[in-house]
Amino acid sequence: YLAASKGNNTALQQLRVRAEQGNKNAQFDLGFMYENGDGVPQDSAQAVQWYRKASEQGLSAARHSLGVMYANGKGVPKDSARAVQWYRKAAEQGLSAAQINLALMYENGEGVRKNSAQAVRWYRKAAQQGDSTAQFNLGLMYYTGEGVPQDSAQAVQWYRKAAEQGYAKAQYHLGLLYRNGDGVPKELVTAYMWFSLVAVQGIESARTKRDSIERLMTANQIAEAQRLIREWKPKR
Repeated sequence: YLAASKGNNTALQQLRVRAEQGNKNAQFDLGFMYENGDGVPQDSAQAVQWYRKASEQGLSAARHSLGVMYANGKGVPKDSARAVQWYRKAAEQGLSAAQINLALMYENGEGVRKNSAQAVRWYRKAAQQGDSTAQFNLGLMYYTGEGVPQDSAQAVQWYRKAAEQGYAKAQYHLGLLYRNGDGVPKELVTAYMWFSLVAVQGIESARTKRDSIERLMTANQIAEAQRLIREWKPKR
């Protein structure tokens, strides 16, 4: 596939032959290339055609991609209900990206009746696979009490999992909870650390919050927070 994507005509021809012979991975790769104009002219309708062939053979990545095409109206008329159908097939096969998109559809009532409990269910499945976006979204559901009883301590747990992977929104929300003592004991040193890690990514509101906390901290607390920042590494 890599050789084909770099415009190697022989590799592209071989990929196309395998796809036409029914190889589902080749069909998916060809669909991806058409969707992105990678080594072939961009053609969403062709992408849909190849994703559909691979989807009908049960390839979860192709089913998810076909769902995305329906959700965005690329190469097919926009159809949220069809998107949900394909997301569900891929989600039930355990694909975390599809689980998140299915959760979003339930959360927003797109293509399916709005159901926060179902959104939580699918976010949880992806979160348990270590997906930081799902972990953050699940934390948010716990914090707001949507689809689950409100539970700030549970929100903290899921925010932390995402924050430790470097997910900026989770780091920011975790900083807020430590600053306010919401779901965790109030800890300015920890709040300062999380806000600082977001601030270096150019998020102005995090810098403002860090600076406002700093005025309440002792020199020793600031030194301790800065040590934690130096030692922090994202978990993968």
